[in-house]
Amino acid sequence: MIKEASRIIKNANHVTAFTGAGISVESGIPPFRGATGLWSKYNPIVLDINYFNSNPKDSWKVIKEIFYDFFGEAKPNNAHFALAELEQLGILKSIITQNIDNLHQQAGSKEVYEFHGTSRNLVCTSCSKIFQAEKIDLTVLPPKCDICGTVLKPNFVFFGEPIPEPANSSSFGEAEKGDVFLLIGTTGEIMPASLIPHQAKRNGAKIIEINVEQTKFTKSITDVFLEGKATEVMSKIINIIKNK
Repeated sequence: MIKEASRIIKNANHVTAFTGAGISVESGIPPFRGATGLWSKYNPIVLDINYFNSNPKDSWKVIKEIFYDFFGEAKPNNAHFALAELEQLGILKSIITQNIDNLHQQAGSKEVYEFHGTSRNLVCTSCSKIFQAEKIDLTVLPPKCDICGTVLKPNFVFFGEPIPEPANSSSFGEAEKGDVFLLIGTTGEIMPASLIPHQAKRNGAKIIEINVEQTKFTKSITDVFLEGKATEVMSKIINIIKNK
């Protein structure tokens, strides 16, 4: 099946990767949902935009711990590097990611649509100035804008916020163009992101899914299901493609 998937990918005109939390698990970043997910330890209300606006200091205490103390130590894994190499070979045209961890870019990928935004930037909730998170002192919470003094928030999507542009329209645009969609580490649980692969399928794309277990996509739209860790499967695919 890996050989068949590799053949499909190599012969495609427009390959798009669609990644979720599962691709970053092997980098030490736990998923949000599930028995060992972050929401089993933390209350997800801290990422509700209304709660954040009313209780920025309380939200920021948890946000700092999860996204800047813990996630900040994560490094790209072999699955991230394999996707970057597929792009360098001219095979992979873009990555749509639900992740906010910046690991695709760290691995060298250039064309990345961050559907849920990114943790590497902070944005002023008043004047919309963007700050690099690494340059902000997070020992004093909540961090504030040096222009207007208003609270900063991570530049990713909170509950109750819309999907940012141009990531939203660009991602659905890829569903119009792609003839192969490579789903990696995503379960299809999160709306509206989960609509994108379905849109690609309706437009005739072949769906290749890599996951450690079957998902909502597997029996509904997947053409080739590759069960296993993203690092192991993607390493095999890149080796087959390069050695043919």
